[in-house]
Amino acid sequence: MRRTAVLGSAGTLIAGTLITGAITAPAANATGSHSGWSETRGVQVAAERAAKKGIDWADCPADWGFAKPIQCGWVSVPLDYARPNGKQIKIAVDRIGNTGTKAERQGALIYNPGGPGGSGMRFPTRVTNKNPLWVNASKAYDFVGFDPRGVGHSAPISCVDPQEFVKAPKADPVPDSEADKRAQRKLAAEYADGCAERSGWMLPHMTTPNTARDLDVVRAALGEKKLNFLGVSYGTYIGAVYATLFPGHVRRMIVDSVVNPSREKIWYEANLDQDVAFQMRWNDWKAWVAKNDATFHIGDTPEKVEQQWLKLRATAKKSPLGGVVGPAELISFFQSAPYYDSSWVPVTQTWSKYLAGDTQALVDAAAPDLSDTKGNIASENGNAVYTAVECADAKWPTSWKKWDRDNTRLHKDYPFMTWANAWMNLPCATWSSKQQNPLYVKTGKGLPPVLIVQSTRDAATPFEGAVELHKRLKGSRLIIEKDAGSHGVTGLVNPCINQRVDAYLVSGTLDSSDVTCTPHATPKP
Repeated sequence: MRRTAVLGSAGTLIAGTLITGAITAPAANATGSHSGWSETRGVQVAAERAAKKGIDWADCPADWGFAKPIQCGWVSVPLDYARPNGKQIKIAVDRIGNTGTKAERQGALIYNPGGPGGSGMRFPTRVTNKNPLWVNASKAYDFVGFDPRGVGHSAPISCVDPQEFVKAPKADPVPDSEADKRAQRKLAAEYADGCAERSGWMLPHMTTPNTARDLDVVRAALGEKKLNFLGVSYGTYIGAVYATLFPGHVRRMIVDSVVNPSREKIWYEANLDQDVAFQMRWNDWKAWVAKNDATFHIGDTPEKVEQQWLKLRATAKKSPLGGVVGPAELISFFQSAPYYDSSWVPVTQTWSKYLAGDTQALVDAAAPDLSDTKGNIASENGNAVYTAVECADAKWPTSWKKWDRDNTRLHKDYPFMTWANAWMNLPCATWSSKQQNPLYVKTGKGLPPVLIVQSTRDAATPFEGAVELHKRLKGSRLIIEKDAGSHGVTGLVNPCINQRVDAYLVSGTLDSSDVTCTPHATPKP
């Protein structure tokens, strides 16, 4: 799931998989309101249409940043699958062909990196950049990325002016008073109103089931009889929903760092669970910082590191660093450490420089860049999609008393992310567009074994989510990276995991039982 953008004072591998006949129907009525007959038939209509039309591949637009041999194209999908012949929107896709022979080609591997709001368009660059982890898979598959509906080039939505969205400093997400809470509630309501005003036509259709339907249409447009899919973070929920709606269309599916698919967790409870997990991983990082105090000179115990953090927050609250970095900006920067081990060294180095007197290093790392117009548009769009999807996927509590009670309770023991996460999601409490009942994720007829990969100390998608999905998808296999917590395990160097991912993608091979791997190497300072 997405890193938090805090609302604040500025507002906020067998060849020959081409389709030769009609597309089989998705699982009917898998989810009640999410898969009524009209939507089921709508997907069939859209997929049949896409299969006939295909994709007109061409060089990517220069400003997209993808050079040859990567190609780009569009797939038209219905805005509303209940009305497949009504308004259409275009989904941006890109690809690079498999690097092996025709005989080695097994089809297309489609990727989603998470979010909601993340773009998968950089996936083909894993081939052009010769990423060693994906050499074997790229011999067998075309690598295909796409912008989900609402994201990037695919009918992008917006909730606020991008330059206003990134302005800093924002209000400290940790409230000191009821007045602070009222101010944050006002900002959240205004943000929800902004989404309705700027993108209201799209909001009712910004659901995970619709993105899964889009994915099936993209599969058809590619000429693929069945889907090969890699989903990370929120991409795992897209995969789980797709597997429920279209079990017979799945060929290979890997889900990495798993969103808990339980109806009771989507999405309010999932975010509360995230707060607990972030604190755990924050504590892991502090222990590493303390262990390497001879290098960083921040504190030789986790407690001392925490005191330095609190001191930094207090300093930035009293007088924002460089006039733009307050507590909210610090959280946005420092949270990359609980997210990714690859951030441990750079985040800690930056903090160490600050303590040695180099304030500018921290300002440069944590402050927004108002001159980066393109990047700011992407950031605002990503946050808008995150909000729209989470708000539309489920019914959220509307009682402020519940939000206040739950987050006040959690903050006492898990203070690092709790309030920042709450304010980011609070627009869903006053969301004016239709909110669905979450889909019931389950095993459907024809679903092949799914490969689930998860670390035990993941902050963004807690381990319990992978266990829950494993229970729901019969025949699935779970690879556990024990005592590790970096988000997105398939992108890390861990032969125990990398070899099994390759074996599954290339040969369809799975272990006879679940596997526990030792963790990847801890970062060296």
